Amino acid sequence: MIWWSHLPVLPIIVPLVAGAAMLLLKDTRRRARLALGLASALIQLLVAVQLLRLAAGWAPHSWPGGISVYLLGDWPAQAGIVIVADRLAAVMLTLCALLGCTTLIYASARWDREGAHFHPLFQFLMMGINGAFLTGDLFNLFVFFEVLLAASYGLVLHGSGQARVTAGLHYIAINLLASFILLVAIALIYGVTGTLNMADMAVVAGRLTGADRHLFEAAAAMLGVAFLIKAGAWPLNFWLPAAYGEACAPVAAVFAIMTKVGVYALLRIGSLLLPTGAPAAFGGAWMFPAGLLTLLFGMFGLLAAHRSERIAAYCIIVSSGTLLAALGMPGVTLTGPALFYLVSSVLATGAFFMLIEMIGRTQSFGAEMLATSQEAFGLEDPASGRSDDVVGVAIPAAMAFLGLAFMGCALVIAGLPPLSGFLAKFSLLSAALQFSASAPQEFPVDAWLLLGAVLASSLAAIIALGRAGMHMFWNQEDTVVPRLRVSEAAPVAILLAACIALAVWAGPVQRMLDDTATSLDQPAAYIDAVLTQASAHRGSP
Repeated sequence: MIWWSHLPVLPIIVPLVAGAAMLLLKDTRRRARLALGLASALIQLLVAVQLLRLAAGWAPHSWPGGISVYLLGDWPAQAGIVIVADRLAAVMLTLCALLGCTTLIYASARWDREGAHFHPLFQFLMMGINGAFLTGDLFNLFVFFEVLLAASYGLVLHGSGQARVTAGLHYIAINLLASFILLVAIALIYGVTGTLNMADMAVVAGRLTGADRHLFEAAAAMLGVAFLIKAGAWPLNFWLPAAYGEACAPVAAVFAIMTKVGVYALLRIGSLLLPTGAPAAFGGAWMFPAGLLTLLFGMFGLLAAHRSERIAAYCIIVSSGTLLAALGMPGVTLTGPALFYLVSSVLATGAFFMLIEMIGRTQSFGAEMLATSQEAFGLEDPASGRSDDVVGVAIPAAMAFLGLAFMGCALVIAGLPPLSGFLAKFSLLSAALQFSASAPQEFPVDAWLLLGAVLASSLAAIIALGRAGMHMFWNQEDTVVPRLRVSEAAPVAILLAACIALAVWAGPVQRMLDDTATSLDQPAAYIDAVLTQASAHRGSP
């Protein structure tokens, strides 16, 4: 058995082992925890990149059809736990690993010392997200959702403050409700189909008739509602602006991919159910209007928000609404551009959350409050031999870096040239126009509604971000020039450099994502790969 046959399970195993090992270390051994966490994050990134190369056909010995199936315990797929890595999963894993690496580096400057067990929680969060992208059955999708949510409950409360605790409790309550709905839906689906393997479920669902078919569609509707809640869809996303806006900067940054896990689940299950006539919860009948309303809600939130953290949170809602509306359109014309937009928006909003915190130090009042809080909560690390205040090691031209980085984030989020945000929205709108020209009579209206909503949200983002930029940089009487650590500036620079790289190599990236969309539109290869995998050849490509 060749060594890379075990790669698909490593994004789950590595953070699990790292997080468990951290719990065995005393809280005073912060350097050891940090070193272990950084090593784990780097391994996850390297594994994710290799999985992407194998799935996309960019490496020797690439997987046939771009799909690898790993059977845990050598059990057949219908009876055991199955890990499936394909192009879509590999793209999401790479995006998650890159975001996780950068946010962990940023947190190492001082944020990981604001509360207990930051590093183990971070590793378990990464484990849950990676597992949700890789799992091939519904029950383990629920399990990984609960793992990532349990870790996120601790992270969203990381630090102190009444506003953070209040927002965190709302976040916990709504996600517990979504998890309950998800569990009931999974139980109903198992009762009707007798299986929880997603590939097997797609085959069985196509044979259901009568009352069983109606019950399956009702369960699928509940499943879709749970995923829409987790994706931050309107009207059950009232918790998101407060929770993301009050979370500490690295936590809010890594949460930029959390809503995309719900979008991924809708896309994955909807594509598998496509040949059977996907229920309304996974098609345009629900996803398109839910996405459109979410997009409009986020747009009005952008215009109404004044705090920069709230603006960033509403940018998350706008991106979720755009994705849901685009993926709710029939066919695959918009799926590839939507995936390009997903990658670009996650990178930009993750960088934006970290950047906002650094810019906040230019305000003298904020700097004083931050220093007071650090002294009150004992954030100095005696073992490190250095202070954990905001002074740190200065980087040259801090204000120039902050201004250029803010402009870069604003360009990507608003979809202005020349960075990846413009190319993402341009390709999305071009695909919508192409679709409206070739679609049946009832669909061109939806395409034009999407086009108008995306353009309006971009205008709202320009207004909100322009106003925030003027307040941050031009409207401060007592501006304090901050001294930033390299470990704080570098993560933002890396994420923005990734956006630039997306713009430079937009052609190859878009072709790969279009191939991903085509594979989702033809799920027979995925289903056959899972159901025909012999247990004697576990994990072989």
